[in-house]
Amino acid sequence: MNGARGPRQLTLDLDHTESYAREDFLGGPSNAAALTLVDSWPDWPNRVVVLVGPEGSGKSHLAAIWALQAGARSVTARTLRDIDVPVALATGALVFEDVAAADFDETAMFHLLNLAREEEAFVLLTARTAPAAWSVRLPDLASRLNALPVVALAPPDDALLRAVLVKLFADRQLAVDEQVIGYVATHIGRSFSEARAAVATLDQEAMARQRPLTRTLAAEILRGQGF
Repeated sequence: MNGARGPRQLTLDLDHTESYAREDFLGGPSNAAALTLVDSWPDWPNRVVVLVGPEGSGKSHLAAIWALQAGARSVTARTLRDIDVPVALATGALVFEDVAAADFDETAMFHLLNLAREEEAFVLLTARTAPAAWSVRLPDLASRLNALPVVALAPPDDALLRAVLVKLFADRQLAVDEQVIGYVATHIGRSFSEARAAVATLDQEAMARQRPLTRTLAAEILRGQGF
């Protein structure tokens, strides 16, 4: 029939689970100090360290790498008041994530830090800001937290962001050229999380439209999605 169009290709919401393996972490100047910290364990200057960085900077990936190396358990700030602290420290290592992202139980935190010191356990805390910026009411806890060494992650530089995009597209078996990488890198926020979101959107839209992902199509999609 005139004007008839072929059937629209269905897109499948495939589970592209992010790998937290050490070999899948891409290093660069923005995360060099944090990667050195993880790789240097157990030769840390302090058994409790705070890993700080903006959302999507790689904190969770680094924490997962360290947890595997150290046999650490992982808890979040929101669950601190509900956990058994001695049990959490039973392996001698603990990841405590998103510390400033919730109103954590200060008494439980103080107990955790004290017990970790008594048992010589390792604790890696992750947060978006350094402890000095947290609203801590207990003076002893505030003093203890502010004395902890802080290792900071910065947003990825241009070279690292481009490398991440190349990997994300390759993980989805999506062939793109340097023009696509360059356009995407300069039109999204400078974070790994936004890179993942952009690549997922481009993949899904290119499949739905049954078109190869060119720079022109990438620009059309990203503008339409508000990137």
